[in-house]
Amino acid sequence: MSYPIVVLISGSGSNLQALIDQSLQGQLNIDICAVISNKAEAYGLERAKLAGIPTHTLSHKSFDSREAFDAELQALIDQYQPKLVVLAGFMRILTETFAKHYEGRMLNIHPSLLPKYKGLNTHQRAIDANEKEHGVSVHFVSPELDAGAVILQASTEITSKETADTLATKVHALEHIIYPLAVKWFSEERLTFHDGNAFLDKKPLPVNGVLYQETLT
Repeated sequence: MSYPIVVLISGSGSNLQALIDQSLQGQLNIDICAVISNKAEAYGLERAKLAGIPTHTLSHKSFDSREAFDAELQALIDQYQPKLVVLAGFMRILTETFAKHYEGRMLNIHPSLLPKYKGLNTHQRAIDANEKEHGVSVHFVSPELDAGAVILQASTEITSKETADTLATKVHALEHIIYPLAVKWFSEERLTFHDGNAFLDKKPLPVNGVLYQETLT
């Protein structure tokens, strides 16, 4: 039986596509029950429709408060009874109530080697700080922004000629490798969450998670 998940997006949905592709290839035993976006123009909705996945648009602009939006979003998600919620470029700061409702069963991917560079514009910030490497992190979602237990990270070198765009391209390639891997671990019940910490095969993960070594030039 396939593992039921719901994916939330705000943009192009390239990580959603990676999940769809690996599912179709038999590498992931998941059932993407629905894709939900807060933006009607998000291209990820088209990706979902092409794959025959139900889609919903729930605009945050239609609600008077963040709490009201999150309450409606939660009700929509829970109609599908997913065992995992995957944030794939969902550009919303979540309320504490929402984050706690899905504690231990909601993942996010962030384009930096957490705890460095939480928030936005991570690629340029890493370049400006003269970092030698940059990367991406998959983590459990907590009420604090980009602060949940890290599961998996992948890094790539920052070259002397790097721009934010070239670095973003390299990081995206890493995202499409490690996000499906983390989802696979969770769907196989190898990845778990207890008392604020991530465990793989019942062993606590390091603070920065598992490092997936991948060299991109």
